Amino acid sequence: MPRFELQFPPQQIEVLASRFPDTDDARYRAAGAAARSRGHYARGEFIAVCRWKTPRSGPKVAANTARAIARLTRRAFATDDEARRMEALLELVGVGVPTASTLLFFAFPDDYPILDVRALESLGAKPRSQYPISFWLDYLGVCRELASRYGVGVRTLDKALWQHSKERAKPVSVPGETSRPIVAP
Repeated sequence: MPRFELQFPPQQIEVLASRFPDTDDARYRAAGAAARSRGHYARGEFIAVCRWKTPRSGPKVAANTARAIARLTRRAFATDDEARRMEALLELVGVGVPTASTLLFFAFPDDYPILDVRALESLGAKPRSQYPISFWLDYLGVCRELASRYGVGVRTLDKALWQHSKERAKPVSVPGETSRPIVAP
């Protein structure tokens, strides 16, 4: 079982979340709300949300048929069992746990965090190339528990985790050199 531990004082959660950059994600929020209302994602919504999370997944997720997307996202939305919910989404081509978490977030924004390397870093966890469902369940449980313990919403905690990592990332600079883009030969 991975061990998750908040890497900053919990009193900073709301302050960090308030510095999270404004994003123009209204289109994706609308897609998620429509999916939640109808009980499944439509193909265009699904592809858009997947590309929002991982643009390079575009060709893979586009291989899913409208019928498969509707059937599997309907199955995911219809259960309260978090493992089965994730299993259904992972049956879709090109969808791993981070993208599945994003599909869940946009459909149920108050209930799900987005699995992201920055958020993991702020919980003291290393990113992986693959995330088993058990890892997701542990991560989800910890995020929900921390949000409840500190009296914030899951999305507020999620933003704080991302922002903490972003602020810790410092560009490497060499004294006496000016910053310039690296150009591939």
